[in-house]
Amino acid sequence: MSNSIIYVNNVVIRFLKGVVRMSKIGSGKELSPQQREELLKTLKERFEKNMDRHPNLEWSEVQTRLEVNAEKLWSLHAMEMTGGEPDVILHDENTDEYIFCDCSAESPKGRRSVCYDHEALESRKEHRPEDSAVNMANAMGIELLTEEQYRMLQELGKFDTKTSSWVKTPEKIRKLGGALFCDRRYDTVFTYHNGAESYYSSRGFRGMLRV
Repeated sequence: MSNSIIYVNNVVIRFLKGVVRMSKIGSGKELSPQQREELLKTLKERFEKNMDRHPNLEWSEVQTRLEVNAEKLWSLHAMEMTGGEPDVILHDENTDEYIFCDCSAESPKGRRSVCYDHEALESRKEHRPEDSAVNMANAMGIELLTEEQYRMLQELGKFDTKTSSWVKTPEKIRKLGGALFCDRRYDTVFTYHNGAESYYSSRGFRGMLRV
């Protein structure tokens, strides 16, 4: 598929060789009835196929929560469309929230080749990437995983064995121009650093959503 751009519900969606990439998200964060039905079907199938990620949880309870929260459904749709394959990984008993996370085997394809944040994006005088991880996460209504959350996710499977993902970077490191990313190699989870303005075709980011 050749590169093209379409506008759906005030969302700029860029198709790059079959991969959906969200460059800018505006208002109107609501899905059509057909989109809602298709998304809930996909999420249900993934939930039931991967019960080891969420033992003792019932999909019916998750769906009930989603059906009354259109904006969260829209965010999950954005996660799905950019290749994140979101799934429930935890029920926070303190807040009574279900926590969804990108569970794709590799860093989501529609969110790669991005620098860390807007400041890093603006600092590049040439060869700028299209967007930054923090910008995209904010637009999608999700949070970047912290290093601790990333390591928790890795306890549920083997992720990013060929790619890597930006993680939320402590302010002290970010003020000095750096940013953190993680991956899994040699059956071990590693944390590294790069200049926040750097970007690579094999690095995206994973997000988390509380519902």
